[in-house]
Amino acid sequence: MTDFADTAGTLTFLGLESSCDDTAAAVVRHDPGLPPKVISSVVAGQTELHADFGGVVPEIAARAHTEKMDICVEQALTKANLNLSDVDGIAVTAGPGLIGGVLAGVMCAKGLAIGSSKPLVGVNHLAGHALTPRLTDQIEFPYLMLLVSGGHCQFLIAKGPEEFTRLGGTIDDAPGEAFDKTAKLLGLPQPGGPSVEEQAHMGDAKRFRFPRPLLDRPDCDMSFSGLKTALLRERDRLVETHGGLHKQDRADLCAGFQDAIRDVLAEKSKRALLRYMELSPEHPTLAVAGGVAANMSIRGALETICAELDTRFLAPPLSLCTDNAAMIAWAGIERYRLGGRDGMDLKARPRWPLDAQAPAMLGSGKKGAKA
Repeated sequence: MTDFADTAGTLTFLGLESSCDDTAAAVVRHDPGLPPKVISSVVAGQTELHADFGGVVPEIAARAHTEKMDICVEQALTKANLNLSDVDGIAVTAGPGLIGGVLAGVMCAKGLAIGSSKPLVGVNHLAGHALTPRLTDQIEFPYLMLLVSGGHCQFLIAKGPEEFTRLGGTIDDAPGEAFDKTAKLLGLPQPGGPSVEEQAHMGDAKRFRFPRPLLDRPDCDMSFSGLKTALLRERDRLVETHGGLHKQDRADLCAGFQDAIRDVLAEKSKRALLRYMELSPEHPTLAVAGGVAANMSIRGALETICAELDTRFLAPPLSLCTDNAAMIAWAGIERYRLGGRDGMDLKARPRWPLDAQAPAMLGSGKKGAKA
C-alpha cells in the first residue's frame, strides 16, 4: 500500500498517555511526503511513588495522573511553542490499561476537545507502540512487530494503521512483568528489567538452567510465569542450604533467568518471522518496542535472528519504546487520516485487543478480551 505521500494537509496533534504509571503529553506534526516530527514530548514518571510497593499500585497511579496530566499538557504545548488553538486534533489513549489512569486521560482529552472545538481521536495504546516504527523510520506496511513490555508481549503483523494480525503472544506474564517479579524476589530495586540485567552482567548463566517454556510447541505463543516460579524455588533452596542468598548467587540467578527469556523470545521471533515472510514483503522488517527492548542481551539475539533471515531489525529510541505520548499523537494522526473521529461518548477501556478476530490470549469476561 502507498505510505505517507497519498494524503494532503499538514496535521499537528496533541497526544495524551496515561495507561499505566507514566503521565505523558506530546505534540507531533506531519507534512505528507515528509517524515513526521516530534515537536515536544513530556513524561512524568511515578517510580518513586510505587517504589515501596514492589510494583504499580493502580489507585496511586490514577491519582497521580489526575494531578499531573494538565501540567504535562501545558509543558508539551509550551515546549512546542504552540497554543491549544494551534493543534488540529487531540489523541488520547482510550485503552487498554489500568482503568483509573486511562479514565483520567480520556476525561482530560474530552475537556480539551470541548474547550478548543478540536477533533477527538481515541487511540489503542498497543497501536501506539505498533505504529511507532512509522513515526521514527517511516517504514512501509506490512511489517512484523514484537511488542514486549511490562504488560504486553505479542507478535503482530501491521498491515495498516488499524489492521493488525496477531501471530502469538504470552499466555500469562509478560516478560517485563516477569523481570519485575524476579527483581522483587531477589530484593532488587524496581523497575526490575534494568536491575536484573545489571546483575546478569556479573553472573554465570550456566550455573542455573531454567526452563524454556513452550519451545516444544510449533506456534508463536509464549509463557513466562513458570520461569518466575522456577527461580523462586532455586532461591529458596539456596537460602535453606547456605543460610541466605549471597551476592554471586543473586547474579547467577539473574543471568540464568535473563538467558531463558532471551532464548524464548529469539526462537519464537524466528517462527513469527517465517510466518510473516510468507506474505513476501518487499522490505521485510522486524520492529520491537516496549521497555524490554532495551535489554542488550535480548536485542542482540533478535538482531542475530534477523541477520540470519535477511530481515531488517528496527528498535526505536528507548524514549519512544517505553510508554510516551508521541506515539499516541502519531497513531491519532494515522487514524484521523483514515477518517477516525470520536465523540464525547468515547469510553475508557481496560481491555482492547488489536486483533479482534484472534482468540483471547489471557481470557475474557464482561469487558471483553484482555489482549
